[in-house]
Amino acid sequence: MGFVENNNNGVVYMTSSNISTAHAFTTRFGGVSGGVFESMNLAVKSGDDIENVKENYRRICSILGITTDDIACSNQVHGTNVRVVTRDDCNVLFTPTENFADGQISNTPGIALMVFIADCVPILLHDQNKNVIGAIHAGWRSTVSNIAGIAVQKMESEFGCLPSDIKAALGPSISKCCYETNADVANALLEILPDAMEHCLTQHGDKYMTDLKAANYALLTKAGLSDISISDECTSCLSDKYWSHRKTGGKRGSQVAIITLSQ
Repeated sequence: MGFVENNNNGVVYMTSSNISTAHAFTTRFGGVSGGVFESMNLAVKSGDDIENVKENYRRICSILGITTDDIACSNQVHGTNVRVVTRDDCNVLFTPTENFADGQISNTPGIALMVFIADCVPILLHDQNKNVIGAIHAGWRSTVSNIAGIAVQKMESEFGCLPSDIKAALGPSISKCCYETNADVANALLEILPDAMEHCLTQHGDKYMTDLKAANYALLTKAGLSDISISDECTSCLSDKYWSHRKTGGKRGSQVAIITLSQ
């Protein structure tokens, strides 16, 4: 199963063919922001004109058939907390929230789960049988702490999902070609995936080229998933299309991964 590029009145976004509910991995194209934030910046606290950000959200929400009042998001801290989200957790996008999590799951109809991305791996989850969705932000710290597996386990314990029924999509993120790390990242990855040198790591001297998408794929497979799609796009290589924290030195906006649950 692959990824498809969509263009709706200039708003360019990616979708995965194995996720049957409305969702999107946004790009930099199709918004109204200017300067360093050009053009589809969805970061709320970046310093961009907030009215531009709101218009950007209006455009992507219109495509997905939702409003910003339907979106649940959290303060992302590169941890392993996966929150169960209800309607009470929505309508916080433009207001301060004390919720700290890098994963969200829900079975609430009409809700949209969202994570902010600018190199880390966005993971969207969907169990069509139980009508449950999930959205995960997996940087290296969350990856080596198995946030992907934790999310699957929580979908099991909270909603009775079977891992074999959960479909996953790993969206555009920094790829092995551009993600050079130190030995601490490699060692942490080897602790949770002892065979990581075979498919996630390539050593160059005292540095390692690291494949977080392959690592999360392996962790989801260990958790029992079999239907997993992976984007082959690298946010650093394609920094004209995607926001890349590493490529821009942090002077950037953000794209989002968002998944909805129909009424």
